[in-house]
Amino acid sequence: MENREEQIAEYTNYCLNCKVKPCQKGCPLENDIPNFIQSVKNNKIEEAFQTLIKTTVLGSLCGRICPHFKQCQGSCVRGIKGNPVSIGEVEAYVFDKAIEKGLKINKEINESLKGKKVAIIGSGPSSLTAAAFLAREGITVTIYEKQEKLGGILRYGIPSFRLGKEILDKTINIILELGIKVKTEQNLEENLFLSDLEKEYDAVFLGIGANKSSKMEIEGEELKGVYGGNELLEKGIHPNYTGKKVAVIGGGNVAMDTARTIKRMGAEKVFVIYRRAEEQMPAEKKEIEEAKVEGIKFLFQNNIVKIIGNEKQEVEKIECIKTELVQKEGEVRKSPVNIIGSNYEMEMDYVVMAVGSKTDRELLSTLDMELTNYGYLKVNEKYQTSKKKIFAGGDLIGTKATVAWAARSGREAAKEIKEFLLLEKE
Repeated sequence: MENREEQIAEYTNYCLNCKVKPCQKGCPLENDIPNFIQSVKNNKIEEAFQTLIKTTVLGSLCGRICPHFKQCQGSCVRGIKGNPVSIGEVEAYVFDKAIEKGLKINKEINESLKGKKVAIIGSGPSSLTAAAFLAREGITVTIYEKQEKLGGILRYGIPSFRLGKEILDKTINIILELGIKVKTEQNLEENLFLSDLEKEYDAVFLGIGANKSSKMEIEGEELKGVYGGNELLEKGIHPNYTGKKVAVIGGGNVAMDTARTIKRMGAEKVFVIYRRAEEQMPAEKKEIEEAKVEGIKFLFQNNIVKIIGNEKQEVEKIECIKTELVQKEGEVRKSPVNIIGSNYEMEMDYVVMAVGSKTDRELLSTLDMELTNYGYLKVNEKYQTSKKKIFAGGDLIGTKATVAWAARSGREAAKEIKEFLLLEKE
C-alpha cells in the first residue's frame, strides 16, 4: 500500500485547480480548497495551513468525519466523469502535518478588543471555533464545559473508531494555545448560572448542542431495554450485548455510530431499521458500507410500529411494517407510506432510538430566552438571542447537523460578537 505522502501527491495532482471553485461553494466553511491543495502540491504545508485557518480550526477533524460526498467532494468537477478529489484527506493531512511541525494558529490582535471577556458555554465544534476566532483577536476567552474533558459531541458522541481521541486532543490543544481558559464540570443552571456570566463577561456564547434523542412516541417505548442513541454514545454506559439481538432505528450518523459500537461490544445480531430507501439515508455512504462489512443487517423501507415487552416489562419483540415510497404533491423527495397488512414481528433484546436529536428543552426553559416553534433557541441574523449579551450557535439554534455547519455558525457568531463588543466600547 502506498504511504500517506504518495497518496496525497496523487490527490493534489488530480485537482484541476478550478478558477470558479465549485468545491469551495460546496464546503459549509467555504475553505479555499483549490489554493490549499496547490500549496500542498508544491510541498508548502505552512502556506496550506495558513490558508485553511482563515476559515477553520478543525481541519484534522472535518477532514475525517465530514460527509464530503454531500459537501465539497460532491461539488468537485472531477466527480462528473469519475471520482472527485479526496479533499477531506488532504485537509486532514495539512492539519496533521502542521500540528506535527508545531505550527500555531496565528493571532491578529485587535487593540480595541483588549480587556474584553467572553464566556463560551460548551466545547463542541461551534464552541471551539467561536473560542478560537475570538481569542485570535486578543479577547479573553473562557470555555465552560459540563464534562471532565473538552470536545462535546466530538468526544462523547463520535466513537473512537471514527475519530481518534488523540487527534481530537491535539486539535483542542492548538486552539487552547491561543490563551483560552478552561473550566470543566460546569453544569448550566446547576453550578454555573447564566445570570452570573452576564454580569462577569462582556458577552456569552451558548453552544451546548442538541444531545437528546428524539422519541417516536410508539407503544412500548417506555420498556426496559429501550435506549436513546445519543445517550448511549455520550455516557458510554451500555447493557451487556453479548449474544443479544439489537434493533437500531434510524438512518443518520448517530444510528451508524450506535449500531457499529454495539456490534463491537459483542451483540449477536444488529439490525438497522430505516423507513426509506438506502440512497435516502442521511448517514455517510462510507459509514453504511463499513457497517455492512462488519455484519450489521439493514432493513430498508421498514418501520417499527410497536415494541412488545414481557411480564418484567423488558423488550421481547418488535413489530414492524413494510413501507413504499410515494411521491406526494409539493414534496421534493418521495415519502414512506406504510403498506397495510405487511406487519411482522421480530424477537429482540434491545431497541435503540436514533431517529433524530433535539435540544434539552427542560434546560432551555430555565434560561428565560425566546425559543422557536421547534424548540430551538431563537437568534437573529447576528446570532444574538433575546438577551443582547448572549449569542448562540450550532445545534442549539437548529443549524444543519454536521460538524462543519456547526463550526461555521461558531465562526460567524464570533464575528458578530466582535462587532457587538466594538459597538459597546463606543
